[in-house]
Amino acid sequence: MFWVLFLLVAWAGVLTSCTLLLRAASRAAEPPAGAAAPYHHHELNLYEAAYLAGGPGRVADLTLLSMHRQRRLLLAHTGWATVLDPVGRDAHERSVLGAFGPDGQSPVPDLRSAVAAGDAVRALAERLGEAGLAPPADAALGVGEGVRAVRAATLLVLAMAGAALAAPTGGSTTTIVLGWFALPLLLGAGCLAIARFETHPYSRWASPAGQRLLHALERERAAGEPLTAAAVRGTRAVAEPELRAALRCGNRGRIPGQRGH
Repeated sequence: MFWVLFLLVAWAGVLTSCTLLLRAASRAAEPPAGAAAPYHHHELNLYEAAYLAGGPGRVADLTLLSMHRQRRLLLAHTGWATVLDPVGRDAHERSVLGAFGPDGQSPVPDLRSAVAAGDAVRALAERLGEAGLAPPADAALGVGEGVRAVRAATLLVLAMAGAALAAPTGGSTTTIVLGWFALPLLLGAGCLAIARFETHPYSRWASPAGQRLLHALERERAAGEPLTAAAVRGTRAVAEPELRAALRCGNRGRIPGQRGH
């Protein structure tokens, strides 16, 4: 009956990881404490809409696009940006301007990274999380770690089952051994299914409430307002090919026509 030791190890791994995952999924499903009054879609500003639709990178794209359309920043299709007006009108614009070098020029990928990682975007994310429009970052991280733990435990069960079959079974048949190991395997698979069902209503950036606001905003304003369309749909909503190419340089992390970057 030496194989029973392998079975105990498999159960210990599955039970521990499933407990972590279920706790994390439960925390992610709870509404934030002290949530603000419900938003209406017309109360969302464009930065908030951009974050809910595409996260920090979308906020960066929107900021660059807005400054370009106001002729305060020049975005070239080569992937470089030039300052035309050095005065930022809000925290996001100041993040952009602070990323420029002394010559007033910078690659678009550097600007996107600076805005996405800036304090303004972090404050925006916290505000949306407190309002229940975005899933808390720690909750999403906890669920991800729990899922990885259960997957690892599932592989552990398979490994322990293989080891048990290779060890002396003490008269137990292969069917009996595999039947016992099927139980922790089913528990792990069930926990993964539950976690997927519980967290499915959430996108990476917007909670179900945030998604509903985005859909309403898109129906009412995205068709007639280019900046709203870009906030909700991303760079594919930008009509000008050269401007779209300039913004997408940041997504690819490569600057066309430049070497050594």
